[in-house]
Amino acid sequence: MKKIFILFLFSINVYAQDQYYPDKIWEEKSPESLGVNSKKLNEAIQFAIDNENKVEKDLRIAITKSFGHEPDFRIKGPTKKRDNPNGLIIKNGFIIGKWGNTKRVDMTFSVTKSYLSTVAGIAYDKNLIDLDSKLHNYIWDGKFDDPHNSQITWHHLLNQSSQWSGNLFGTYDWADRPSKGLTLEEIKKQSLLPPGKDYKYNDVRVNLLSYSLLNVLREPLPKVLKKYVMDPIGASTTWRWYGYDESMKIIDGVEVQSVSGGGHFGGGMFISSEDHARFGLLFLRDGIWGDERLISSGWIKKMRLPSENNSSYGYMWWLNRGQRKWDGLPENIYYGAGFGGNYVVIVPNHDLVIVARWIDSSKIGEFVSKVVGSYK
Repeated sequence: MKKIFILFLFSINVYAQDQYYPDKIWEEKSPESLGVNSKKLNEAIQFAIDNENKVEKDLRIAITKSFGHEPDFRIKGPTKKRDNPNGLIIKNGFIIGKWGNTKRVDMTFSVTKSYLSTVAGIAYDKNLIDLDSKLHNYIWDGKFDDPHNSQITWHHLLNQSSQWSGNLFGTYDWADRPSKGLTLEEIKKQSLLPPGKDYKYNDVRVNLLSYSLLNVLREPLPKVLKKYVMDPIGASTTWRWYGYDESMKIIDGVEVQSVSGGGHFGGGMFISSEDHARFGLLFLRDGIWGDERLISSGWIKKMRLPSENNSSYGYMWWLNRGQRKWDGLPENIYYGAGFGGNYVVIVPNHDLVIVARWIDSSKIGEFVSKVVGSYK
C-alpha cells in the first residue's frame, strides 16, 4: 500500500512538471496538435467577432446611458475609450486561437471583482481575515458600528449579501442600481433584510470590501496583487487598478487610494486580454504557477461555492449553475464578467481558458459552447 501511495504522489509531481506555463513569450500551437478542429474553432472566433457588444466606443457615454438614471450619479474615476472585440483561447496552457489586439489595455468593469476576490484570498491565506468574523472587529471608523452593519462578516461582503447601509466615497448604497419606477423618497425608504439574508449586486458595497481589505493589508491593493499574483504569473507592466479622487485615505500616515471593484463609476481594472488569460490560467491550475503555489486550493474551493442567496454566484466569480447556467456545459465552469461583454472563463473539464472582450453578453454562453464543441 505504501509503495502505491508513493507512486501516486510521484505521478502527480511528474504531471505538474509536464504542464506548460508561459514565460514572456506565450507559445502558440495549432488547434489540431491538441485535438481541436481548427475549422470549428475559427467559426467560434468569427461568432465572437460578429456579435460585438453594442456599447459605445466612448465608455463615458456608455456608462452614463446605463447608470445615469441613478440618484446623483456621476463618473468619479478614470475611463478609456474601448477597442474592437478581441480575445484568446488557451488550451492546455497554449494559445490555440486569438483575435483582435490582445495586448491593448481596456477597462474590464466587473471582472475587477474577481481580482478583488483574489486579494481577499491572499489576506485569507495569510490568516489576516476570518470569513465568519464581523467587520466591526477590523474597521473602527464607524462604517460597521450601528446595530445593522455590525452584523456583517467578510463572507457577506464577498458574496454580495451584506445589506450594508451607508455612504461610501460620496455614494449611498441605495443609489446603486435602485429599483426602477420608484421615487427618490421611496428608494431611500426601502427596507433592508438582515446581513446574509438577500443577494444584491451593489458596487458601493463591493468598494466597501476593497476599503476594508486596504485597512487590513495596510498597503495599496494593486501593490498586493502585483507582488503575490501578477508578477509571479509573468503579467505585463501595462495593467492599472484605479479608484476615485474621493477614495484617498491615510493608512499608517501615508495617503493611499482605495481602488474600486468595477467601472460602474469609472475606475477599476484596466488590463489586456493576455494578462487576463494568465490570471485565468492560474485559477485553471488551482492556484499553482510553475512550481509555486500562489493561491491556496482551500480559497479556490471556497470562492467557487454557490452562495446561500444566489446559486450562480460565489466569492465574486459567477458559476455555471442556477439561473445563469449555460445549457449543455459543465456546472464546474466559472467566470469573471463585466459590463460591455468582458469575460474570463475557466473550463476545467477541457483544460480551457477563454477570454472575450466586447462580446454581446447574451451570446457568451453560445460562444463558449462553440469553443467547447470544436473538439468534441
